[in-house]
Amino acid sequence: MYAGELGSNVEIFDSTLRDGAQGEGISFSVQDKLAVVRALDELGVSWIEAGNPGSNPKDMEFFRLAGKLRLAHARLCAFGSTRKKGTAPADDPQLQSLLGANTGAVAIFGKTWDLHVTEVLRVSQAENLAMIAETIAFLKSHGKTLIYDAEHFFDGWLANPVYALSTIKAALDAGVDRIVLCDTNGGSFPNTIADGVKAALDLAAAGVCGPVGPCRPVGPCGLVSPAIIGIHAHDDSGFAAANTVVAVKAGARHVQGTLVGFGERCGNTSLAAVIPSIEIKLGLPCLPAGKLELLYDMTRTVAEIANVPVPDNLPYVGAHAFSHKAGMHADAIIKIHKSFEHIDPALVGNDRNFLMSEVGGRSAIAERAKKIDPSITRDHPITAALAQKLKTMEAEGWQFEGADGSFELLVRRELGRHKPFFHIDAYRVVSEHPTGETLACSHAWVKVLVDGQHEIAAAEGEGPVNAMDGALRRALARFFPELVKVRLSDYKVRVIDGIEATAAKVRVLIESTDGINVWTTVGVSADIIDASRAALVDSIEYKLITDQGSAR
Repeated sequence: MYAGELGSNVEIFDSTLRDGAQGEGISFSVQDKLAVVRALDELGVSWIEAGNPGSNPKDMEFFRLAGKLRLAHARLCAFGSTRKKGTAPADDPQLQSLLGANTGAVAIFGKTWDLHVTEVLRVSQAENLAMIAETIAFLKSHGKTLIYDAEHFFDGWLANPVYALSTIKAALDAGVDRIVLCDTNGGSFPNTIADGVKAALDLAAAGVCGPVGPCRPVGPCGLVSPAIIGIHAHDDSGFAAANTVVAVKAGARHVQGTLVGFGERCGNTSLAAVIPSIEIKLGLPCLPAGKLELLYDMTRTVAEIANVPVPDNLPYVGAHAFSHKAGMHADAIIKIHKSFEHIDPALVGNDRNFLMSEVGGRSAIAERAKKIDPSITRDHPITAALAQKLKTMEAEGWQFEGADGSFELLVRRELGRHKPFFHIDAYRVVSEHPTGETLACSHAWVKVLVDGQHEIAAAEGEGPVNAMDGALRRALARFFPELVKVRLSDYKVRVIDGIEATAAKVRVLIESTDGINVWTTVGVSADIIDASRAALVDSIEYKLITDQGSAR
């Protein structure tokens, strides 16, 4: 294999702001894009593909402002295509806009699959080769580092390997710095990826051995490719992460993707999922020393800016990545972590989580309870009491495996270590559904008691829970001003037993955040408003305990 000038390092190229922005429901403002750049630079990625300056005024404005950023690790990269057919590079407005972006590097995509050459671009194969070579040579003449994305490489290589490789050679001969092999349709299997990467590496190495230039001794064969080979995978067949890792094992040293994994159609390779595999499992550094442990937080930062959730089952950094529910698993994990965990979650900034349920077992309960009282063990009387209480409450419809906040309050109550911060003396919720054009609305009234003082407040909301939430916060605001930072980020209702029809109990799960931490609470009742009240009260109590400690 030909590792290229990076040696044992693998450089990370994040395309969240370009390919990621093509994902359904994703839209970045200029300020959003600047915030994403700062987060990715803090994580330590090598390259940030920041958009296409020729496509819209917003991207041009971004590049103008981004030029003022002082980045510690990342290099910005503008994105575009090869020159238009029949047009000289110097006369192509799109290429001129790339120069105007004033980035040190440019990523250009070109056609590799002969189907696209003749049926999409509708040019001759020779003209397509000229478009690739002339575009790269033009941008290189202006001092740009040139990253060439060989679009549909693997499909093209399977359909017509001779022509597909001739497009790679055209880029090499023009002096390209990076050649990125793209599984654009996301349909390739890992064996195809491995074979395609090796074919490209062999071609590049053969070029060095020929009249192109002097050989540079580096790798096991004594030669190094004049350009670093990279991989760009999509997840349409569910193989994006596997294909990326396979490509690296085959010799690729440049990895493209989006941090959270969103992008066109089924998304791009999630860098959060492959960076740890490459660093920890393959032993190839991707990020500066000490940066890997920021992966959990930075993934959430970028997701928050994009206004999307981090998938709970995202490898390494998802909320469920190190969650354990079965009692046997929890017991084994406590004894020896690697029994049911493939890495230490702290390496990526994550943490293990023991899910509380009737099947969780005493070991898991004790481990969670230790966060409140370190003296609690599996055989502690409190552990047995909590296990029995969980079974009883879950039989009634409660569920704590997704309600960490409510479970902590349950433990504190069982230990006698929780004195409520407030008490709701009374509340009333009324919904109006007028006819005509007037929209339906809800009104809530609540009376609370805090340290012997009563406070009454009312609020209007778009629904009964929204109105009650507003009234409760308003009543508590003068006692606990920190609650102004808290907002509900998710609300779920589940009918527990549909046989009872409209008389059935419902379970309400409320996810809350203060902008830094996220917690979930639960309420159960035959009355959806009362179930919501219970979850809301727990949410506020949990926030106050977290902020003020457990002294009360």
